[in-house]
Amino acid sequence: MAYILRQFAKPGSLMRAANPIRQLATASSKPAENQQIQVSESCLKRLREICTDGSFLRVTVEGGGCSGFQYKFDLDSKLNDDDRQFGEDNAKVVIDTISLDYCNGATVDYHSELIRAGFRMIANPLAEQGCSCGTSFSIKL
Repeated sequence: MAYILRQFAKPGSLMRAANPIRQLATASSKPAENQQIQVSESCLKRLREICTDGSFLRVTVEGGGCSGFQYKFDLDSKLNDDDRQFGEDNAKVVIDTISLDYCNGATVDYHSELIRAGFRMIANPLAEQGCSCGTSFSIKL
């Protein structure tokens, strides 16, 4: 899904104007150089443990989930042209610019509890509501 969204966002794309998701992101976003996500210390600590081979955490926002959009977390080692990097050299979080439009100002965290452990996005100022699992959200309009 993120690949498809990146294709619509390329300059000169004929289909970009017909894509309502891209129009929403463009209409409500700031210039890319002002966009940021925060990375918590627990996230950095966990990434230092698991990203010893030059890999990094890729965060993607996709359509779906019970609230409309959902966060996807993957380990990756290939950077794309539209990726923004946050964190440190040995503990990087990478997000494409389209996904960043949906979570600008949020914090990537690593949370561990008895029942589960994993990365999560917290305090997303662009999310209006989310589900109880914390992986899906709807956008403020």
